[in-house]
Amino acid sequence: MSGIQLSTAGVKLYYAPETTADTMPTTGFTQIHEIKQIPELNPAPDNLETTTLEEEEWKTYVPGLKDTGGALSFTANLTEVSMNEWEDVVEAYDTAAAANLALWFCIIIPGLTKSLFFKGQPSPMGMPGIGVSSVLETTLYITPTGAPKWAAKPTLAVGASAFSATKGSKEVEV
Repeated sequence: MSGIQLSTAGVKLYYAPETTADTMPTTGFTQIHEIKQIPELNPAPDNLETTTLEEEEWKTYVPGLKDTGGALSFTANLTEVSMNEWEDVVEAYDTAAAANLALWFCIIIPGLTKSLFFKGQPSPMGMPGIGVSSVLETTLYITPTGAPKWAAKPTLAVGASAFSATKGSKEVEV
């Protein structure tokens, strides 16, 4: 039995600081707008060779650790709003880190009952490359500080960004 195929339309990236150390938040997530591309968070595990001299034809392996390769690259449109939002993300990380708390990121995919969560450290935005007749884009970097995991969708903060400021400050289920 196959499921319904999903589109990438409507996929969103959110962040929220921990309120209790080492506990993933389930509420208070704020959207990061203008995201155009999300990197893969499904790396192949290292292969650890276990071949003994008794083997005559094939090497044997066991799976090792997975590696996202360091900082994750998220492509985004560069606008005044997206620049301000990213500064808020970096500030949220700094505030959480000062209190020995982590910043969590969440990728919500419409049509799935779970979302992908990971702890990470955002890097301040630099100056992107610019070319003639191009959309101004930037790369937002988040260095994972914990393993990605699938879990129930969070309750999202509405009104926490310039895009939704007119909606009030209530929380909604996704």
